[in-house]
Amino acid sequence: MITDAEKLKNLALSLGAKNTGVVKAGGISFRREFRAACEQNTCGKFGKCWMCPPDVGDIDEMIARAKTYENALVFQTVEPLEDSFDIEGMEAAAKKHTVLTLALAEAIRPLLQNPLILGAGACHVCGACAKLGDKPCIRPENAFASLEAYGIAVSELAELCGMNYMGGPNTVTFFGGVLF
Repeated sequence: MITDAEKLKNLALSLGAKNTGVVKAGGISFRREFRAACEQNTCGKFGKCWMCPPDVGDIDEMIARAKTYENALVFQTVEPLEDSFDIEGMEAAAKKHTVLTLALAEAIRPLLQNPLILGAGACHVCGACAKLGDKPCIRPENAFASLEAYGIAVSELAELCGMNYMGGPNTVTFFGGVLF
């Protein structure tokens, strides 16, 4: 098993992350109220994606699972936008973050024992989630719940890692994590 945090950080950077950090998982803040935001369907994915609430699992069980890990690799992508209303740019950036998450998952799974890989927002692996057709997930090995679905306070996680939560004007910032 790899224990060298610098190797993990460099791997994520080599795959396209802008910033990385490794922290003790015990320092991560979990908040059940993030699930309440999901239940209000603020992103429009509640009940429409296997990796989103309510289907992703019970929040207390998810938090308990995350707390069994010792460390967390946190990675961030920051992409430019034409302006703050550039929805197409945001969607393209989300896809780019998903490609990074998939590549990182493939690279680290042989190196780490049973990592918990978490993405940003709703799972973007498939064009449309099989849930919409009332079918099981077609790529469960590559489907990722989000940091927020696990109740992780991402703004506090960014601070813990020494990263800016916002990438600056006319940018969109995404975070992912690997608990190990």
